[in-house]
Amino acid sequence: MINKTVNSVVEALDGIQDGMTLMLGGFGLCGIPENSIAHLVKLNVKNLTCISNNAGVDDFGLGLLLQKKQIDKMVSSYVGENDEFERQMLSGELEVELTPQGTLAEKCRAAQAGIPAFYTPAGYGTEVAEGKETREFDGKMYVMEEAYKADFALVKAWKGDEAGNLIFKGTARNFNPVMCGAAKITVAEVEELLPAGELDPNEIHVPGILVQRIFQGEEFEKRIEQRTVRPR
Repeated sequence: MINKTVNSVVEALDGIQDGMTLMLGGFGLCGIPENSIAHLVKLNVKNLTCISNNAGVDDFGLGLLLQKKQIDKMVSSYVGENDEFERQMLSGELEVELTPQGTLAEKCRAAQAGIPAFYTPAGYGTEVAEGKETREFDGKMYVMEEAYKADFALVKAWKGDEAGNLIFKGTARNFNPVMCGAAKITVAEVEELLPAGELDPNEIHVPGILVQRIFQGEEFEKRIEQRTVRPR
């Protein structure tokens, strides 16, 4: 059995350089690779293109990279919770490619499956379709979307084993699974790292063949983006 365990986030992110394209899992602040993002801040890598459903909040998640202006381009679906993101986008400091949420997920999944492009009706007739090939199928118009190309995919899972097999918990099973194997190198940080063979094969969401490096994460904050409670 191939052991894909690395000793720390430092070793896991070895090779990330200025100008690279990174995929980062998570939805809002749920299931984001907290340890990896914190280390990217320490590495101070610049001119990054980040593919992520959203851009975190001002002081957490990808918002930390935006604060230090490490990101040149964001490819996202929902970005409404980050004031610094809005400021950089409106001032022209940050290039933004807004993508329908389902299309973003499918562009990741296509890259994972080795499919170079696909057709979707989402975005036809809007700015999303500008400059893209369109085609009619059975009387309905579709837009051709190309699969993403990324250098690293950084994901977060609940449990994993030394072979790279992953299990996600609850809502953290969002964009993380489709980003595994969608980049040249997939790095998984997990809450619990187990010996190979300890995970029930029937519960595994992502097989280890799609993961190159795995490590035990530390001190996950798991912040809540918008805390809403019922009045007493």
